[in-house]
Amino acid sequence: MPEAHTVTSYDDDLRFLTRRLSEMGGIAERMVADAVAALVNADTGSAQRVISEDLLLDNGEREIYDKAVLVIAKRQPMASDLREIIGSIRIASDLERVGDLGKNIAKRVIAVHTMAQPRKLVRGLEHLAELALTQLKEVLDAFATRSPDLANSIRERDEEIDAIYTSLFRELLTYMMEDPRNITACTHLLFCAKNIERIGDHATNIAETVYYVATGEQLAAERPKDDDTATMVAPAPGSD
Repeated sequence: MPEAHTVTSYDDDLRFLTRRLSEMGGIAERMVADAVAALVNADTGSAQRVISEDLLLDNGEREIYDKAVLVIAKRQPMASDLREIIGSIRIASDLERVGDLGKNIAKRVIAVHTMAQPRKLVRGLEHLAELALTQLKEVLDAFATRSPDLANSIRERDEEIDAIYTSLFRELLTYMMEDPRNITACTHLLFCAKNIERIGDHATNIAETVYYVATGEQLAAERPKDDDTATMVAPAPGSD
């Protein structure tokens, strides 16, 4: 009987990690969706709620880390179980960062809600966020099912977000050069776009972790990237 109790307790520990990660994933998705909706609608009340929710993810990451360390110390897991626990720590860290990025977007809402914003570009941000949130939702599904194939396909699609981010970056620069009055609002939107692009990167990080947990193998270090904003310069006034 004591042996059976030990096995059950160990399984409970692993289930706790999975459950808390699922809860963190739901919170992170909601925070990002609400932050972008607040940006589109200039809703400072929703933005404030997103900012306050960030503490939930901070606490979740801490709980998962503490539980994982305790399980490793007490159970001395090996092979797939150890990968599961290490993977939980890594995924919790990525989800906490997604929450931080959502909070950063919400802070921009408060800064720009009284400014005129180019609606086309705000809608472009909304589309970028939809892609990033789709990736985040799918990678959480991949974790729930431990699907290496789904995780790998998500990683391969990271360049889609990069390409749209680069296009949006170029458009924002053009707006700023055409009318200096756009500079402040567009600068805030640039930071929002970068935060959303980074959310896609964290979804890709999670996909790599899921693949490792499921197979015990690391994906190739290089992954598709289509973000060339680092080499981009602002267009000259009046140029095409």
